[in-house]
Amino acid sequence: MKKIFLCCSAGMSTSMVVEKMKQAAIDKGVDVEITAVGMDEFEITLPEFDCCLLGPQIKYKLADFKVKGDALGKPVGVINAMDYGMMKGDKILDQALTMIG
Repeated sequence: MKKIFLCCSAGMSTSMVVEKMKQAAIDKGVDVEITAVGMDEFEITLPEFDCCLLGPQIKYKLADFKVKGDALGKPVGVINAMDYGMMKGDKILDQALTMIG
């Protein structure tokens, strides 16, 4: 099972995106666990998951978070703002799965 977490400023705005991603995973037959956390929980959540996608509103944290991700061999990226705004769970799921490899 792949484990993906989304990180945003408070962990709330991404919860709808998480639901869309979960539905996309069901549709594609992909076994994943997906959750959303606030950026204050990034460091404690990272070791437990395969990759992290940041909400577009905190893309300024990418450099900091990428260093921490690289240290653990965990990819960290930013969700495309258009996909995020339009709640394209399938595209965001594909982005995460590509990062995991």
